[in-house]
Amino acid sequence: MNWAQSLSKARRLFLDTAPVVYFVEANSRYIELVDYVFAQLQSGQLSGAVSPVTLAECLVVPHRTQDANLLTAFRVLLTQSPEIEFIPIDSNSGDLAAQMRAKYNLSLSDALQVATAISGGCDAFLTNDLTLLRIEEITVLLLDNFLEPNK
Repeated sequence: MNWAQSLSKARRLFLDTAPVVYFVEANSRYIELVDYVFAQLQSGQLSGAVSPVTLAECLVVPHRTQDANLLTAFRVLLTQSPEIEFIPIDSNSGDLAAQMRAKYNLSLSDALQVATAISGGCDAFLTNDLTLLRIEEITVLLLDNFLEPNK
């Protein structure tokens, strides 16, 4: 199945950190894929969601380098975009994260991401983290699986 077909099966897409970073920083390897995702979000074909973990992970490098423009770009995209819902981590997500950690031996941040996606009603999880492909409770879309061989 190609990228567009896989994405078309989703209605509500959780955005893990890597795809957001690739989009904001216009990563040449992934820009076609993430541009397509964000175009689908902006057109309303797809709704998006992120968590405080996504925001926190995206802001590390801009804080480290004191890049105010990049800080603003991430903050605006993740917290003020009408097509992306910022889902807080609640007790439901915390309990589900513990279950995900127990079942899959995930890191706490990965478990919180997956749990927030599931609790937030997402039917797909966009990432580039190979270890998350073993998650059975939500469809995981790995960007690297959709790259053309010459990229």
